[in-house]
Amino acid sequence: MNQQIFTLQAFPGENLPPNVQIVGNITRNQQQLEITYKLLGDLSEIAIATPTNQPSRKHELWQDTCFEFFVGLKNATSYWEFNLSPAGDWNIYRFDHYRQGMQTETTFIELPFHVEKSASFTLNLQLDLAKIIPPDQKIDVAITSVIKQQNNQITYWALAHKGTKPDFHLRDSFIIEL
Repeated sequence: MNQQIFTLQAFPGENLPPNVQIVGNITRNQQQLEITYKLLGDLSEIAIATPTNQPSRKHELWQDTCFEFFVGLKNATSYWEFNLSPAGDWNIYRFDHYRQGMQTETTFIELPFHVEKSASFTLNLQLDLAKIIPPDQKIDVAITSVIKQQNNQITYWALAHKGTKPDFHLRDSFIIEL
């Protein structure tokens, strides 16, 4: 089992929400991947969608508060982008190369995850990698978030920002090895 704790950093120079942090952990146990995000601090300025009764696959979730992660095969150019909305909506995209060959990943027909909001916000996902990753295949992971404030300003958070502008697809930012 491989477990790592993370803290996301906002892209430098952005007008950040006051006293907000994004922390969490990611664990891989054979083909099972579990990721937990915790949004901490004064959440009154953050636009967090209310969970729906009928979560579904939706496009462009990154236009609002969205928790994302990217999984790439070690030493390969292909990767997947996972988008998780606080409302329960989700999507997965597969890319052949950096921002090329984007396709909706249809191997998954649902992506159930748990959301809890109280003084803080928690999102937890358990994922069976066997649907897309061969057994014993090493992976590189980037963990990211898009945070939309009540004033509609958006900030971009990641483990690392390797570009001159926010770009979650840069493979240099896939810094967790599992």
